[in-house]
Amino acid sequence: MGFDATFFALVGLVLFLLLLIYLGVHKTLAKALDNRAASISKELDEAKRLREEAAQLLAEYQKKARDAEVEARGIVDQASREAAALAEEAKARMEDYVARRTKMAEDKITQAENIALQEVRSLSADVAIAAAEKILSAKLKGEAGAGLVEKAIGEVRSRLN
Repeated sequence: MGFDATFFALVGLVLFLLLLIYLGVHKTLAKALDNRAASISKELDEAKRLREEAAQLLAEYQKKARDAEVEARGIVDQASREAAALAEEAKARMEDYVARRTKMAEDKITQAENIALQEVRSLSADVAIAAAEKILSAKLKGEAGAGLVEKAIGEVRSRLN
């Protein structure tokens, strides 16, 4: 019987495997693999949890961004309405101011016209009285004429004023 090197290598391998089984290397190896699988499973669970948290945060931030955009639009709209209201109010104030100033100017013009008209009437009365006095003085000479002239002058003055 001739045993060659291959046979001894096979026997050595079988003995080595039996030794490993006897020493419980397969249990240690299985336990290490189980621990590694559990560790990987935990890491996967943690990664899944972190991904879900990230998705929630993303959704939350997107909602906040939409809310902020809506609020910004509201603020801009409000500011536009306020600006339009202020412009309208300023326009109304300006129109009121112009109307009051125009009315004041018209009142001053009317007052000036009335004063001028009174001055013209007064001047006309004075001129008429002076003319009447000259005419009556020229026609009526003497004391009787002077009394009559004074009486006529008084009547003219009372009627013209």
